[in-house]
Amino acid sequence: MANVVVVGAQWGDEGKGKVVDIYTENSQAVVRYQGGNNAGHTLVVGDEKTVLHLIPSGILHKGKKCIIGNGVVLDPKVFIEEIKDLKKKGYIKDENQLVIDRNVHIIMPYHKKIDIARENKPSERHIGTTGRGIGPTYEDKVGRRGIRLSDLVTPHVFAQKLKEYLPEKNFLLENFLQDTPIDEQAILDEYNEYGKQLASYMGNTSTLLDQCRTNGDNILFEGAQGSLLDVDHGTYPYVTSSSTIAGGACTGTGFGPRFIDEVVGISKAYVTRVGEGPFPTELDGETGERIRRAGSEFGATTGRPRRTGWFDAIALREAVRTNGLSGLAITKLDVLGEFEAIKICTAYSYRGEMLEEFPHDLQILQECKPVYEEFDGWQCDISTVTSYDEFPEQVKSYLSKIEQVTGCPVVLAITYNSLRCEPVAQLVEHLTFNQMVVGSIPPRLTI
Repeated sequence: MANVVVVGAQWGDEGKGKVVDIYTENSQAVVRYQGGNNAGHTLVVGDEKTVLHLIPSGILHKGKKCIIGNGVVLDPKVFIEEIKDLKKKGYIKDENQLVIDRNVHIIMPYHKKIDIARENKPSERHIGTTGRGIGPTYEDKVGRRGIRLSDLVTPHVFAQKLKEYLPEKNFLLENFLQDTPIDEQAILDEYNEYGKQLASYMGNTSTLLDQCRTNGDNILFEGAQGSLLDVDHGTYPYVTSSSTIAGGACTGTGFGPRFIDEVVGISKAYVTRVGEGPFPTELDGETGERIRRAGSEFGATTGRPRRTGWFDAIALREAVRTNGLSGLAITKLDVLGEFEAIKICTAYSYRGEMLEEFPHDLQILQECKPVYEEFDGWQCDISTVTSYDEFPEQVKSYLSKIEQVTGCPVVLAITYNSLRCEPVAQLVEHLTFNQMVVGSIPPRLTI
């Protein structure tokens, strides 16, 4: 048995869905533990593309239990639309395959409206949110005025809580954000219908996962966003509103920390970021645009162009420490194939001082300049490579440097243009789940 957390090791969008797909082959349960529909996984099966915002990407595998933990905030409309889309494509033939924890907090219409109005308010500091209502929902969760799934499926409880909470939201919308109020009856009519549709999926994540563990099942925990967007350990306030690091897998599901076996961090061969906030290695010119074009760096959820930059080892070391990473999966290696020279940031320069640790003071981080080491590019297409030995020596040197400067072994090296869901099983069938993620880290696996 092995219980593994897959977590983004940068600012999100690292290609976690592909890595989750690899590990799902040999797991029995896949769990989403935080975030909401502000994140997206894009998966391609044959010529068919599926973008998932809430449902774990393991849903594309037959017979896998897919669980949405209590740490997630759920937009019921988006969730129901995802189910409909997946069923049209032939997935979720067994309704028992999908479970939502009863304590999941529900994104309400006023959360989304407040989120958008704040971002549009001239005097407000813009965080660059997706406008999906994620932050305001987590605010209400922590403020103990949230509406949970167990409330939503019980009409009289839902009506009572909505009557209590809505006046405050409408006061904020009208008097501070200069927006229109929301009609109580309209919410009741819409959301009572959602409650009826979601009731059959409601369960207890903590109990269910403990049963899986007792049965000897392999459990895979799937994070959203990235470590540097963690509300406590990221570049606050330019962060998401949940615990994105591996520890969030425990609080977001009710699964005991001593039962986690391994934590695999996902990192691009370069760095991207969406939204506002400091980004020491950001490339504003033609080089950044070349990476954006080659890697199709546009948000799966919003379509926004991502900011791009060279690989940042200082930021990655922060993720290694806060997550307790036991292995790295490096994605999109082939995107860098056209460059004559490739850089890795190995230190920051701040007012004449060399920093080798990620600064937690935002004002300091905003002034940091990257100090680079330069490497020869491989200048060839590596998208068809299927083993580590086939890599050009320049790629091997690049991966070895990443291991050296982060202190974490590279266990997966993944190209952008070659990986699809269907051939994954054939490529890794010689490795068992336990060999891949438990005990000593295995030799590099390239897909």
